[in-house]
Amino acid sequence: MLQQTTVATVTAYFQKFIDIWPTLTDLAGAEDDKVMTAWAGLGYYARARNLLKCARIVVAKHNGEFPSTEEKLRALPGIGPYTAAAIAAIAFDRPAAPVDGNIERVLARLNADATPPPALKARIKNTNAAMVPHARAGDFAQAMMDLGATICKPKRPNCSICPWHAPCKARAQDIQETLPQRAPKTPKPQRTGTVFWLENAHKDVLMARRPDKGLLGGMLMFPSQGWDASNDTRLPQLLPDGWTPLTGEVAHVFTHFRLNLNLVAQTAPRGFRKPSGYEWVNPRDFPDRALPSVMRKVATIVLEESPKRIA
Repeated sequence: MLQQTTVATVTAYFQKFIDIWPTLTDLAGAEDDKVMTAWAGLGYYARARNLLKCARIVVAKHNGEFPSTEEKLRALPGIGPYTAAAIAAIAFDRPAAPVDGNIERVLARLNADATPPPALKARIKNTNAAMVPHARAGDFAQAMMDLGATICKPKRPNCSICPWHAPCKARAQDIQETLPQRAPKTPKPQRTGTVFWLENAHKDVLMARRPDKGLLGGMLMFPSQGWDASNDTRLPQLLPDGWTPLTGEVAHVFTHFRLNLNLVAQTAPRGFRKPSGYEWVNPRDFPDRALPSVMRKVATIVLEESPKRIA
């Protein structure tokens, strides 16, 4: 959960997960849809799918015990070089050298390393590996992370209380806030699309599940088109007429693009049969289903415009 998400956001989700699935065996036996529903709102849904795959592999192939080496940890779904090193060091006290953004910043400043990204990460990894003690490697890793998070912060670092005040080359040159160098940010491209809200006589809404791989993988979506060509719906071809534009519009920001969605709605005409791969879902069940944040925004706007839609 902490990959690409802040501690403040993660805390409540983590506690909920632990309450529902207190052991690895419990999680391994969980239904995919229940895990995705509990994850909804955290984003980067591939992490949830990998979390579940990882739990099942550890239970099935490792007797429920996580391997302790970086090599074996990296063979598990969703565990890359940084996570493997962090687990090996913190959980098993292996002399591993995890490098997160905090550690990268601390060591770039300590050595006044102005190497531009992405080459900097490899240099920092080597520098960190040379510093890792054979004893208490986990404490060292956490201390480095905490140093970057609380003292050697991106802006206005508190150099006066830093334990590396004296040897810090960036501080001596008064360039600490310029390091590490960052690649210039490029504007996120803008996408637009249309969401089709189709109700049946029971006020259930037509939905489809996204493919397991790719953006919002495994999540439930209202039919849509125009913003993700590989997953455009067939609904406008099946029902070319009768759509009423709604006044609300959904704006959502993904990692790599911004999205604006127009909303249209209608009630399914007599004789309409849901296409294969779709299902009818009642809005009162939305909280318990795996809807991503962008689709929850859609539901909120549509239901606010017409509150009597709920059966």
